[in-house]
Amino acid sequence: MLLITSPRKGKSAFMGCLFLLLGLASGYVINPYLDSELLPENVVDELLDLITCINKILAIIFQDKGRKISHQNQQLYPVENSIWRTPKDLGQITGVGVDPAGNPVIFHRADRTWDYGSFDDTFKFRETFKGPINQDTVLTLNPKSGSVESSWGSNMFYLPHGLHIDARGNVWLTDVALHQVFKFTPGSTNPDLILGEALTPGSDNDHFCQPTSVAIANTGEIVVADGYCNNRIIVLDPFGNIINIIPRPGEFVALRVPHALTILEQGDVCVADRENMRVICMSLREGFPPDNEQDKRGPPLTLHAPDLGRVFAVASHGNTLYAVNGPTSPMIPVRGFIMDPNSETVFGHWAPTSGMFTQPHAMAISPNATELYVTEIGPNRIWKFDLVKNSLHQETPLE
Repeated sequence: MLLITSPRKGKSAFMGCLFLLLGLASGYVINPYLDSELLPENVVDELLDLITCINKILAIIFQDKGRKISHQNQQLYPVENSIWRTPKDLGQITGVGVDPAGNPVIFHRADRTWDYGSFDDTFKFRETFKGPINQDTVLTLNPKSGSVESSWGSNMFYLPHGLHIDARGNVWLTDVALHQVFKFTPGSTNPDLILGEALTPGSDNDHFCQPTSVAIANTGEIVVADGYCNNRIIVLDPFGNIINIIPRPGEFVALRVPHALTILEQGDVCVADRENMRVICMSLREGFPPDNEQDKRGPPLTLHAPDLGRVFAVASHGNTLYAVNGPTSPMIPVRGFIMDPNSETVFGHWAPTSGMFTQPHAMAISPNATELYVTEIGPNRIWKFDLVKNSLHQETPLE
């Protein structure tokens, strides 16, 4: 929740933040093409203090001037679940989904991390000599307590990234070292479908290059964010045959690290365009001529805001978008956003109440839209939020 201050308190808070910011004048630089983004320890504590300070005055800096959205009263706001606990001894939790029964499932890297030496200049993984991770990397958690209910995935993956569970319970995984996408049917630990060539990056129709995320349309199309190297979205049929590649030459501004995907109720795909610091929503047929006059569409919808920063994860319920950013600059808090893609607006913010986001990486909403989960890659944890009507948790815009 956004903290609201009076103008007098806001001025005082601003001056305090200014002095704190001067203490961080040397700043820090984040490599936009590195996924680990682990900050130096001596900077983290100072940044957390600064973010707390900034959060108190952000309503003054980035207020909406009292603007309201007509359907806002029907939206669900994330409120941290105080009972939930993160399992111990996890690696970087890079992916999360929720199965049809409401159980959260996470994808983690165990003792493996992505650092500056993990890949060569051609995006080939340098640490194949280590073999696949010898611990279970896919964990199903108890939705009430967070305890591990079951696990699998040892000796299969080199550098886990994205996880998606479709409406039928199929588990979709991406591995940025293998440069592959995997489909597992419910209860199976043997892949039913593998896309891409193992440990071989490429930009043609048969290869991926560090794919980040998968989403499955209600009509069965497979949508892959491909990814760190290729900066494209690939749409495939249920058998893995390419239908479309987005963007096509001459279209909208190129993607820069499409990091996560979600599909809206009406069928459009929304992309966390991380380094462009925006969310962009478009038809799966983007770039194709319309079949008829009624199918004509405008340009892709773009959502961005002064405080949005680098968007790491997106999820949706109906046609409402939820997003979370990651480390961008000391002036931009790490937190969650609620968006209306149709009006291209941000109308809500949210964050944990017991602590702060540090390096969020992935998020997912339960099928019945009662829970939202956010994972982090440092510290390695998973947050649970209950989705509630905004009557008691609504941000109050300043007049």
